[in-house]
Amino acid sequence: MSNLIDAEAGTERFGGYEAELKLVQADLNQQLEQLKDSSGEPRKAAISRAERALEEANDLIGQMRLEKSNIPGNLKSKYNARFRNFEHDLDTIKRKLESYTNDRSKLFGDRYTDDPDTDAQLQQRQQLLSGTDRLNRSSNRLRESQRLALETEQIGAGTLSDLHQQREQITNTRERLLESESYTDRSINTLRGMARRMATNRIITIAIITVLVLLIIAVIYSKFR
Repeated sequence: MSNLIDAEAGTERFGGYEAELKLVQADLNQQLEQLKDSSGEPRKAAISRAERALEEANDLIGQMRLEKSNIPGNLKSKYNARFRNFEHDLDTIKRKLESYTNDRSKLFGDRYTDDPDTDAQLQQRQQLLSGTDRLNRSSNRLRESQRLALETEQIGAGTLSDLHQQREQITNTRERLLESESYTDRSINTLRGMARRMATNRIITIAIITVLVLLIIAVIYSKFR
């Protein structure tokens, strides 16, 4: 038997639903065992409990079906196989429960008379009880959906806030880059000016040296003339 909670990344929520579903399946199997030898009101009560558990199992199957899309690709085949096994087991349980529900002699016990009117009243009462249970479960699911919607809204608000901060960071970075580019341009212009001045100073120095050399030559020439 696999662990109730999978440790593989990306499968935690699926594993959580799987663990809940196994518990519900165990409860369903226990209810079906009780139905074999029960009749009358105890049988109807057991059927009602089994139907509620089956609805819960169907809800969990639906959640698992949604979570399958979030499972990493390298694990999908394994989890799809496990999901199909759960669906097959639930179909088997559903057929057994339907067979017990359709056994009217045990369902109504001593009051089963093949009287259509009496049987219809008993069925209507059973359907009313089942409808009330389904309504309660639907209300619980609605509250859970509202809770998830609020959580999603909060996550969305947090994401928008993060995106706004990131936009501001990008804008500030762009401004700093433009400012750095401006500094770089000014530095290049300064270096070019310094290079021009150095070239000018070199020409002046060469000219002075040339004049001095010519003067020295002229003095020497006039002295030995």
